[in-house]
Amino acid sequence: MTELHFTKGQGTGNDFVLFADPDATVDLTPERIRAIADRHFGVGADGVIRAVRSDAIPEGRAIVDQDPSATWFMDYHNADGTVAEMCGNGIRVFARYLTESGLVDLQPGETLSVGSRKGIVDVQRQANGFAADLGRWGLGIEGGGASDVLVRAKALDRARPGLGIDVGNPHVVVAVASDDELAGIDLTCVPVLDPAPAAGANVEFVLPGDPLVQDGVGQITMRVHERGSGETLSCGTGAVAAALATRHWAGASAPDTWRVRVPGGVVTVRMFAAEDGEHVSLAGPAELVFSGDLTV
Repeated sequence: MTELHFTKGQGTGNDFVLFADPDATVDLTPERIRAIADRHFGVGADGVIRAVRSDAIPEGRAIVDQDPSATWFMDYHNADGTVAEMCGNGIRVFARYLTESGLVDLQPGETLSVGSRKGIVDVQRQANGFAADLGRWGLGIEGGGASDVLVRAKALDRARPGLGIDVGNPHVVVAVASDDELAGIDLTCVPVLDPAPAAGANVEFVLPGDPLVQDGVGQITMRVHERGSGETLSCGTGAVAAALATRHWAGASAPDTWRVRVPGGVVTVRMFAAEDGEHVSLAGPAELVFSGDLTV
């Protein structure tokens, strides 16, 4: 048995259990992760995040070789015990956890480089939250290729075309026509994708705003089924994928800044040019809720 001092955090309702294990001494098995994330018998969370020094685990050593300043690695696990490449809400909450725990000193306006299975992610502290530069994105999933996927979901009247988006982890985005249609989808069941990605994908159902653009900012509403976690109140990378897909559908005149409403609140997505191509960032709140001790 292992004693863990943990902190519960959330970003627009997407909730996580975080704990520090700088030297990677905790045997973080899938069974332990599922026990921690269980909402009836554990703490309860959409994911479990371990704060580990990058040079303490194999995935992180390559990160330090690339950027020695990325001393902390976000070791992210879905509620079912599987690992994920990135979590847009999770990395903002992770940055809040590192600063509030005294593990890093990050003042408003400063940027922290964080290691992840996606690579290095730069997180900036803002006055009312954090913004994460999630880097380059691409159409398609599983290394590119065909971006069109047919999606079937319970209580959706027929299969719908979905657009594959890669933001470091895989997404398929589906447009719906009304509030009632969006609300009526039963996401207690896993949406069926055709063709099915070997590693699965997060699936976003998106309703464009009316008007779509207000004061130069795009407006969409989204629900999501997260791979390995089920429906969640928010998905940061899902919001990014939803905004990218909607801009793609809207055409060249569409804006580069989007306000994405999810059941847990609102996040902001921004696309911008960088030396290695277009990047996309995610900004929004990140809060720590409570701390405690747990035996796993």
